[in-house]
Amino acid sequence: MLVVHAEARTFTPPADPGARRSPRALLAAGPAGRAIARADVRLYRLVRSAARPPAAVRAVRSFSHLGEHAAVWLALGAVAGAVDRPRRARWWRGARTVGAAYLLNSALKAVVRRKRPALDGLPALIATPTVLSFPSAHASSSFAAARAYSALAPGAPLYAVAGAMALSRVYLGVHYPSDIVAGALLGTAIGSAAR
Repeated sequence: MLVVHAEARTFTPPADPGARRSPRALLAAGPAGRAIARADVRLYRLVRSAARPPAAVRAVRSFSHLGEHAAVWLALGAVAGAVDRPRRARWWRGARTVGAAYLLNSALKAVVRRKRPALDGLPALIATPTVLSFPSAHASSSFAAARAYSALAPGAPLYAVAGAMALSRVYLGVHYPSDIVAGALLGTAIGSAAR
């Protein structure tokens, strides 16, 4: 948690190393930015502390693996395009858009360089290909797919799976809620290009 003492105007970085950013950036964010950062960690703890039953963790981990590198969404676009010949070009354009969302997300992660959560007593429950957290690639590719493919298939199930995929990353302890919100917004914006 971020602490700024009014009298001394000193800065104490958050105890959570995954939430640390440069002190100047946190101070420049002002009270609203600090409040968002605190709420982010609180919500992360709330969701993450619910991840206890081993069977549930295994199920969520297996489900989350499907979204690694946007694989399930790319496969959906490719297979649907192969089966749905009249709309093949649209499905494949959607799949390319999902791939573009994943690549743009990866580039943003390299720029932002926010570390993944690392809170005492709440270790990550899944391995990740990088230590970078913001924005969530699972969220961006999932919401890009939901947006792009919802022009071709019922949107409600697509968005439900996209939301569950994004939330699984917080449940498994590898993203903060703000990571998945940013990824969802990015993916939705990029997915709109394929509609």
